[in-house]
Amino acid sequence: MLSGDIFVPAVITFILLSGVFKGVDIAHEFACGAKQSLLTVLDILPSLVLLMTAVGMFSSSGAVEIITSVLSPITSFLGFPAECVSLAVIRPVSGSGALCTLENILSRVSPDSFTGRVASVLMGSTETTFYTISVYFAAIRQKAGQLVFAGACIADLCGFVFSAVIVRLIM
Repeated sequence: MLSGDIFVPAVITFILLSGVFKGVDIAHEFACGAKQSLLTVLDILPSLVLLMTAVGMFSSSGAVEIITSVLSPITSFLGFPAECVSLAVIRPVSGSGALCTLENILSRVSPDSFTGRVASVLMGSTETTFYTISVYFAAIRQKAGQLVFAGACIADLCGFVFSAVIVRLIM
């Protein structure tokens, strides 16, 4: 048995035993936490539905292909694989869409190729930016400012560019 296999049960046991020794009504606290979580889900649900609808429309409209073809001259000049441009476009918007795009890329090229490695590093080093911003700001009931989006987009752009740079340095 690995030490990792026992870690989670040990932590749960520790939490339960410390609650018992401190005289905490564990079932009541669990129910209160679950209730609060459900209220949070209800608060952010409209934002999630809007985002999922927008992602579906964005993907189905062919906008990804148009953006990819527009960006291709720039990305080829920078040495970024053309096959990864669609992943870079969809990644900030949709995690599941990016995962499907990654699967398509890896089914066409070898995972050990430059393109396959860039796609893998890009997927692992970037975030579904707009989803994360939407969920976070809906949860705290505030409106995201322009600087939040600008900073997140710059971070994503760095992740895209440096995924190719790092893979090129390591290969």
